[in-house]
Amino acid sequence: MATVEMVMPKMGESIMEATVLTWLKKEGDTIEEDESVLEVATDKVDTEVPALEAGVLKQILVQEGDIVAVGKPIAIIETEGGAAAADNGAAAKPDKQESPVPTTAAADTNSSSGNNGHDIAARSESGRFYSPLVRNIAKEENIAMDELESISGTGKDGRVTKKDILSYLDNRGEAPAQPSSQPTAAQSAPSPQPTSQPAPQGVPVSISGDDEIIEMDRMRKMIAGRMVDSKRISPHVTSFVEADMTSVVQWRNKHKNTFKEQENGNLTFTPIFIEAVVKAIKDYPMINVQVDGDRIIKKKHINIGMAVALPSGNLIVPVIKDADQLNIRGLANRVNDLAKRARDGKLKAEELEGGTFTISNVGSFGNVMGTPIIMQPQVGILALGAIVKKPAVLETPQGDVIAIRHKMFLSHSYDHRVVDGSLGGMVVRRVADYLEKWDVKKDL
Repeated sequence: MATVEMVMPKMGESIMEATVLTWLKKEGDTIEEDESVLEVATDKVDTEVPALEAGVLKQILVQEGDIVAVGKPIAIIETEGGAAAADNGAAAKPDKQESPVPTTAAADTNSSSGNNGHDIAARSESGRFYSPLVRNIAKEENIAMDELESISGTGKDGRVTKKDILSYLDNRGEAPAQPSSQPTAAQSAPSPQPTSQPAPQGVPVSISGDDEIIEMDRMRKMIAGRMVDSKRISPHVTSFVEADMTSVVQWRNKHKNTFKEQENGNLTFTPIFIEAVVKAIKDYPMINVQVDGDRIIKKKHINIGMAVALPSGNLIVPVIKDADQLNIRGLANRVNDLAKRARDGKLKAEELEGGTFTISNVGSFGNVMGTPIIMQPQVGILALGAIVKKPAVLETPQGDVIAIRHKMFLSHSYDHRVVDGSLGGMVVRRVADYLEKWDVKKDL
């Protein structure tokens, strides 16, 4: 028999810890591979954690209510040993002292510059898990572990899927491999965390007998931490543009009843905003990047996060993956589905990760503009203000006239480490241009 450590998995970018809610299994229970063992909660989602190995739950290392960092051991699983053994067949106990993120494999496998016909380990030194299918493809294509580590994964917890590795093989050689000691961008929050500076101390608060003391809930504490971290990591700059939304308002008014009849949902402004943002990102792809130390990671996919207000007053940001592949109807249905399930607390962990740019519709709260905080490790976020009627000067063949127009402010906050004012300003201007030139004859 062999033992493996089950660790707290990574459940999204910038999520560094989770709270154990409920153990679904008890010590001595037999568990199957991918069977749910416990429920955990983060600031974004509550989800179940599956076992990566089949066996017997020998020991529970953390209790319900404990806050556990990503990568820390949470349980010991006793396995048959054969499937989890390393290529040399020698089982070894997990090293708990030398590795900051313990591996879950029962035996340690040494990676080399090439696989040389040997099997790829199920779990790398960085803690990344590879399925048998992916390992077999890597073996057949002579992909070494360090090269395999460089492949961005779209599966759960950033795992490499069959589609990911086949797509990589189609474009193999176009991008340099990342060192195996570095986690991939999908696995970690790439932005450097300045740890040398002590955390700033808050100003003491005086409390009188008439004041009400409200303890922050778990989600509010974590949101507060993320916001402080983002301001510390990224030097924020915000550019503002005012857009004439008259054509957009007219088009929506024309189609909203038809959409409701056909799709049983509301046609909001959000999918219109997303389509304009996607077009602007295609025009300026360097806004669709992330920072990893001294490297800029240019993202291939356009995944748009949208801030959703929860009944509790907290915010959550589900992500529309490959938003550029959806038409306006598809975007509207996706927006409605994610927003509803976000408010009902039914989002999946993978629906909250992988975003490359975020929008926040502050106009839904009656605000005309705002200065949003960047969602790490992204470098840009766009706030859309309320659409209000204003008198405006229009140029006509007969001369200038004053007319009532629908106007909206756009506020673009961006990371000044890699996005200069010219790029940040041009992106928000281009979004406004697409909105102002919206085709009122466009089909739904």
